[in-house]
Amino acid sequence: MPISIKARDLQQRLAAGEAIQLVDVRESEELELARLPLPVIHLPLSRSQEWLGDLPARLQRDVPVAVLCHAGVRSWQFGCWLIQEHGYDAVWNLVGGIDAWSIQVDPAVPRY
Repeated sequence: MPISIKARDLQQRLAAGEAIQLVDVRESEELELARLPLPVIHLPLSRSQEWLGDLPARLQRDVPVAVLCHAGVRSWQFGCWLIQEHGYDAVWNLVGGIDAWSIQVDPAVPRY
């Protein structure tokens, strides 16, 4: 199962310069409503057939993956799938998703 990580803890790790792949599994419309001011790999779950074939080229196995969605449910499911089906080791789920990031870290990120 993915490791749960709180927004502040993830932000501190990123600020410290840790190499972390941020994966956003929300839909494009959601990404337009609220996005992190950081580079993310956008892998919308509803369009998995478009990116599934080149997942190894999109996500490095030796760099931790932090997955986010709106509230943390879809990201949890995606994290479990990465671990169980694709053998990724270091997978974190952003607890509370982008909504928690907005509340705890950066209120400039809109809530929806």
